[in-house]
Amino acid sequence: MRPATEALIVIDVQNDFCPGGALAVTDGDSIIPRINALMDEFATVVLTQDWHPATHASFAANHEGAAPFSLTQMPYGPQVLWPTHCVIGTDGAAFHPALRTDTAQMVIRKGFRPEIDSYSAFFENDHKTPTGLDGYLRTRGVTTLTLVGLATDYCVAYSALDAAANGFAATVLTGACRAIDLNGSLAEATTKLNAAGVTLGQ
Repeated sequence: MRPATEALIVIDVQNDFCPGGALAVTDGDSIIPRINALMDEFATVVLTQDWHPATHASFAANHEGAAPFSLTQMPYGPQVLWPTHCVIGTDGAAFHPALRTDTAQMVIRKGFRPEIDSYSAFFENDHKTPTGLDGYLRTRGVTTLTLVGLATDYCVAYSALDAAANGFAATVLTGACRAIDLNGSLAEATTKLNAAGVTLGQ
């Protein structure tokens, strides 16, 4: 068991991000056995869950004539318009059935405000609306985070960058993540993670 100051953050291992899902990440389900095994090493385990209303502004279907994966401008900046995914209460929003959930002490749901997307486990995409994760970790005495899950270049990377900015020591285990890699997004995320001092491990 690792020290109590360390926590495992498992990002968005949900049906819609796994093969067969609405926004499937290639081989997204292949990381689940490793994540399940890692849970036994940590006293604090947090799961995050994309949790969108059907009317969410980040869905291409809610913008007339917009194609999935196109880019639009929101009040908080550029926004990818995604296929409809992880709609509240649907099977697609549920955790993958192979993922252990019994070891988690907290589930952070994000993206439930219809007007703003939320990649990070810490903040929505305006970078100022908090999820509450920071306070939870601090009251648990956590200072060091290991991040795994989906997808490396979006929700995992955004979470790790915010973790580092908030003063946590952050490691992304890339072997326990999978990426979308949309228009070079994986290389861009890797550059940002390195620059922020996030450790990239396997």
